[in-house]
Amino acid sequence: MKAMKSITLEMSLKPFKSMEAPDVEAVCQALFSQWRPLLKHADTVKVMLWASDGSEILEYDRNLDKEMEWAKYIGGANPRDKRALKNDPDGVGLHARSYLYMAEPPFLTYRIFRKIVETIKRIGKETLSKKILVGATFDPGPEFAKSPFKYERHAEILRGVSMGPNSFVCCYSVLHADSRSYAGFPDGIPEGTPFGTFFGRQSQLFLQDMGFDYLWLSNGFGFGTETWGTTGAIYDGESFYPEKVKSVKNDILMFWRLFRKECPDMPLETRGTNLTAGIDLSTDGVPLRDIYEGKFGILPPPNSPWAALDGDFGLELTGYMSRIAELPEGDDYLFRFYPHDPWWMNSPWLDRYEGQPHDIYLPLAVSRMNGNGEVINPNHLNLLSIDNSLGDLPDQVANEVMPHLLKATLQQPDAPSPLVWVYPFREYHEAAAADEPDVARPFFQDWFIRGAINQGLPLSTVVSTDNFAASVSRFPELYNGSILVSPVPDRDSEWEAALLGWMAKGNKAVLYGSVRHAGNKLLKALNLTSTSPLDGELDVQNRLSLDELRGGAWPKRILHRPELSDGGIDTVLQDENDGHTEVAAIVGRGSNRRIAALIRRLPEWQGGGLAWVRGTNGNRYEEGRHLLVPDDAAQYFPAESLLRLILTQFGIVVRTVKEEPGTKDPVVMVHRNKGGFYFSGYSPDTTADLKLQFPMGAPLLMGWETRLEEGCSVYRLPRAWEAECRVFVGQEERSLLSCRMIPPAGHDVKRRIQVSGLKDADVVLFPETGFEEDTRVTLNAQPPFVTGEPFDCRLTDTPWGKAFVIHGVTGNLVFATPLPEQPPVEAEKKGGRMQ
Repeated sequence: MKAMKSITLEMSLKPFKSMEAPDVEAVCQALFSQWRPLLKHADTVKVMLWASDGSEILEYDRNLDKEMEWAKYIGGANPRDKRALKNDPDGVGLHARSYLYMAEPPFLTYRIFRKIVETIKRIGKETLSKKILVGATFDPGPEFAKSPFKYERHAEILRGVSMGPNSFVCCYSVLHADSRSYAGFPDGIPEGTPFGTFFGRQSQLFLQDMGFDYLWLSNGFGFGTETWGTTGAIYDGESFYPEKVKSVKNDILMFWRLFRKECPDMPLETRGTNLTAGIDLSTDGVPLRDIYEGKFGILPPPNSPWAALDGDFGLELTGYMSRIAELPEGDDYLFRFYPHDPWWMNSPWLDRYEGQPHDIYLPLAVSRMNGNGEVINPNHLNLLSIDNSLGDLPDQVANEVMPHLLKATLQQPDAPSPLVWVYPFREYHEAAAADEPDVARPFFQDWFIRGAINQGLPLSTVVSTDNFAASVSRFPELYNGSILVSPVPDRDSEWEAALLGWMAKGNKAVLYGSVRHAGNKLLKALNLTSTSPLDGELDVQNRLSLDELRGGAWPKRILHRPELSDGGIDTVLQDENDGHTEVAAIVGRGSNRRIAALIRRLPEWQGGGLAWVRGTNGNRYEEGRHLLVPDDAAQYFPAESLLRLILTQFGIVVRTVKEEPGTKDPVVMVHRNKGGFYFSGYSPDTTADLKLQFPMGAPLLMGWETRLEEGCSVYRLPRAWEAECRVFVGQEERSLLSCRMIPPAGHDVKRRIQVSGLKDADVVLFPETGFEEDTRVTLNAQPPFVTGEPFDCRLTDTPWGKAFVIHGVTGNLVFATPLPEQPPVEAEKKGGRMQ
């Protein structure tokens, strides 16, 4: 595993079933020992305590012997949502009421709590000989502990409705007067005190007195009012209210400034919302760019844990990439994994994930590019949580999770992936801050990418438009071999110029979205112009090869909702007779037709190509649902899949073979490491087959067998899977092909990989970076693989790095990576044994 700046063990206080000093010490020793194989790779080890719900901060009055309410419950501690009773009329479910996690939970005071913090630090340092930090948490919602402050005395600070009416604290709310004494307000809270002021002052004193080293802001706190849902201060499910953007932005930034005025130096870590930077901006006015640039001393939000609950990995990955396209300062960001839940009687590793590691390998396939052209991976790791809802620390989960975390971080990206998402982080925020704010565009475009990833688009590297322009100016060939995926650039923008210049050198890009902001140069490059828009239910004519169905048929219509899709579809060709334009999809009604997707290749682009997909947000808003709801794929064609299907025009095939239109597609990531290609995926329906082809040939996943069909390798994969790939094959004859590791069986060999079943095949082998010149390839060799049949094997420069390109191969190939060290000296033999 690569060293992490920090690894954080998140936990509740439930494992401390006795508050006696020896028992507290025993729990601390157990948790550090249990995770030691992982923690040894961290510069700093953190323990984040989910002691309560943050109300221990709000209620704090510096009386250390006062009882402290803590999260000793299973289920919602402050039930707010009457909808929970719909299917639970007796109110016995966990969303209708809470239960104590043990018959007699221990009594807790602030003094005892401070002693726990001290003990964690002492035992951690003694056990690991590392720097140990302890963090506190604040949650804006009703889940974890009873909160008279939030739900009885100061309901005026509640605006969010994610868990029922007035269930979440809004960061920019204002407090009514309160005569109680608080640590920061010993004479009571004056009327009209901003919550940021009160919370900041309370946090400073509480964290200082308890010995905490940092504070975690949970569940989107600090990032708007409706942090789990699609609606918010700017969007109500029917309409956007862009005129509110400026005031909401000022309110949110005022919270951060007021908080930092009272609590200036304490490090902050943030959970963020369940959505994306663009969706948050368009629905809740969240000025993430301004927060990042405000020098508020925060780590950016990590990947959301909600895919474990709803399987929406497209949203998790889209949100993660959108928030790391730019960073607050430096290159620090966080990956978070969800092995246990200490509140809701589930342990995701065992039940929601079914013991499968897809939510490790998928997000750890993600990386960002900075302006220096460097691939940046997360350097902080959090585990939510290491204890379960009963306060146990199961060895099974730690023992099963750690090997996957160690492996996934060892093979993290070190080069741009085959698909690179160019994200307009700055442009979205500038458009929202304009005199006529544009918030519909980021809403549609981020939802569209979410749908595309859920429908199999292997998008795993993100770079902001600014960082792309900066990095490609330094290293013009940095993204060669990658296909850029980007919203349509604005007219006369730096991004438009960088894109067209890069593509004209023989590269490829896929654009998506409306062209209403496009300039004449780009419209000419696409051979597009605008006319009157069409929307609603439209016929669709696809000219691309679609996913194969074993039963049923693909619908021949889409439902284009202009309010969710950044307007109607208004595109037609400038020149219908242009021989360099290939129309990929057309939509229309009657004789009115509009171009929905195309590919353009001009001779002067030196082999480069530009594709465009207009896109439709194939979802609808339903009141009471957190997220938009996908349309029925048996009724309307899933338009987001066009972004994946159009890649076939550039040599990348990722197609499924499935039962019916509604069968969910595999989620697929592809990234680069040490010259190889690493595939990872999640199969929501394990009856679906995956067909793969790249410009180099059909990928042979290591450890799997396949037969080529129409030039594609075909795999039926389990729920979670990951595989290295260094071999791509093209052949006409159908045969059983395999690629697998075999023993090195040589004193100077680190690794051997065997490819078998080849029949007059063209093969491309990618050796490990740093060993390109020393890798040995043999044909039809027998152990010890020293000699084989003669053949022509040349190391060739390709857009994806150096590779051995071999033509007309029949039989088996073995390629051996040498040991980096000098081989051992031959030992003297005595009596037939090595001495």
